[in-house]
Amino acid sequence: MSPDLAAVRRATLIGGTAVLMWATLALLATWASAIPPFQLTGMAFAVAFLIGLAWMALQGRSPLAAARQRPAVWLLGIGGLFGYHLVFFMALRLAPPVETNLINYAWPLLIVVFSALLPGERLRWWHVAGAALGLLGVVVLISGRGVAFDPGFALGYGAAMLSAMIWAGYSVLSRRIGAVPTETVGWFCGGTALLSLLCHLALEDTVVPDAAGWAAVAGLGLGPVGLAFFVWDHGVKRGDIRALGAFAYAAPLLSTLLLIAFGQGALTPSVGAACALIVGGAILAGRDLWARRAARA
Repeated sequence: MSPDLAAVRRATLIGGTAVLMWATLALLATWASAIPPFQLTGMAFAVAFLIGLAWMALQGRSPLAAARQRPAVWLLGIGGLFGYHLVFFMALRLAPPVETNLINYAWPLLIVVFSALLPGERLRWWHVAGAALGLLGVVVLISGRGVAFDPGFALGYGAAMLSAMIWAGYSVLSRRIGAVPTETVGWFCGGTALLSLLCHLALEDTVVPDAAGWAAVAGLGLGPVGLAFFVWDHGVKRGDIRALGAFAYAAPLLSTLLLIAFGQGALTPSVGAACALIVGGAILAGRDLWARRAARA
């Protein structure tokens, strides 16, 4: 295996751990369900910001150096993290959650499609087919909960699609600023925490968490709303972004399996079918990685 391909595969695997962490989001969120969305987001991103500062200190790197970026970089980073959560929360207020989540999960497919606009990237049929299989798996997974699109919620559905486009755009454009160190994501988390808490003060009533709520906030900041964004940044900048996009569909599947394991769901045939579609789609979309390895062998 060439050093370049090995580095791409390693970065893809590192980025893929973000998907594993995002799979815990639903479970941790249920443990913090009493905390309003913007308050919870602000608290979790504040934890992520502190983790970023601690990591830079341990590496002997200056936090201020990581913060010295062009305005366009700050706009992309905070616009991606905060903008996605803001629009997604708006969608959840304007439309039923099941349909909103289903539309929002168009973002992995959009990542695959948008990647064709990157220099040096070629979009092949197996990339699109793999991502489409993953999306079909999510449809199968969610359809058992009763999906019914009502035109009366069109504004909410539009917001859900916009949130998907924001996250896909952020992920793909992050590759265009590959020279920006991943440590800078910590500052993006800090900006997102501040804006989220401002939205909370304007729109929500403050809730003081109990012990379980504080534990959930810490877990979110350490995992799906913290470290996940750092490894995702590394993956989309240096890994196979199309394979990552298709693998992202594993997040709702693994999330469902976790809820089942903790007694908050039931194992049904649709879960098994979704598993086959999502895993198969990820393997197909990642064909470039394993096919080149087999050819070199």
